[in-house]
Amino acid sequence: SLPAKLINGGIAGLIGVTCVFPIDLAKTRLQNQQNGQRMYSSLSDCLIKTIRSEGYFGMYRGAAVNLTLVTPEKAIKLAANDFFRHHLSKDGKKLTLLREMLAGCGAGTCQVIVTTPMEMLKIQLQDAGRIAAQKKLMAAQAQLSSSPAAAAAEPTVETRTTATQITKELLRSKGIAGLYKGLGATLLRDVPFSIVYFPLFANLNKLGQKDPNVKAPFYVSFLSGCVAGSTAAVAVNPCDVIKTRLQSLQRGVNEDTYSGILDCTKKIWQREGPTAFFKGAYCRALVIAPLFGIAQVVYFIGIAEFLLDMLPKRRA
Repeated sequence: SLPAKLINGGIAGLIGVTCVFPIDLAKTRLQNQQNGQRMYSSLSDCLIKTIRSEGYFGMYRGAAVNLTLVTPEKAIKLAANDFFRHHLSKDGKKLTLLREMLAGCGAGTCQVIVTTPMEMLKIQLQDAGRIAAQKKLMAAQAQLSSSPAAAAAEPTVETRTTATQITKELLRSKGIAGLYKGLGATLLRDVPFSIVYFPLFANLNKLGQKDPNVKAPFYVSFLSGCVAGSTAAVAVNPCDVIKTRLQSLQRGVNEDTYSGILDCTKKIWQREGPTAFFKGAYCRALVIAPLFGIAQVVYFIGIAEFLLDMLPKRRA
């Protein structure tokens, strides 16, 4: 049933995000840093520096936004894919690859209603620590070069903002459109991702089914979700880099600003080279693989059905 699908998708999203959020934070920071202004050299370097400067919970900056909105986001994505697969099937016959891709396309298009504002707010909170650390480092270097004694001056204190403050400011200054900055880039990432992910997962999962009418074992669904998720994540990483850059409201010192998708693509290619489009690709694969592996296990086991069955049933 639709309620069960929505509950399953929501539970899957909550569990997955809680497990992999620190890696997602590192991915955002690695993607946003530009040549000449690098704070982090790798995933481990980013996480270590984040813990040292912001504490353990610094790795979960922006997690509240994700945990709040990931339930409707994952629920829409998974339920929409099932909805389109059902309506694209003919008399219960097996879907062709093209129809599976069309169903994924529909799911990816539907989810951006929630994904765009969620990613927009999350990125501001995740990247705030990097920008603050960069400004603090450059201020210390400037003081040290001008006067060694000035280096011991009072350090710069980071003013932390919340998702609520950012939302209010965007709504006040730009209206609802402010929360949907980067919508085109989000579509450019999520639609191809779903086109690759859902057909690949469905076909990998079928390999573990001994009987077409019996669900595959949970570990097959998990591994299928991991493989399909990481493959799709790496395939669309260039679009994710562009989306992350466009949705960042604050920039580090001497970092580029962008007017749109084409301008962002051109500047990254010219100033950072083609390899810049794959910044954070392995982080994204590490995030997406377990996230979708867990999501598919929860979704296919059907926790919601169990919970709904536990509710008191009306007497006839």
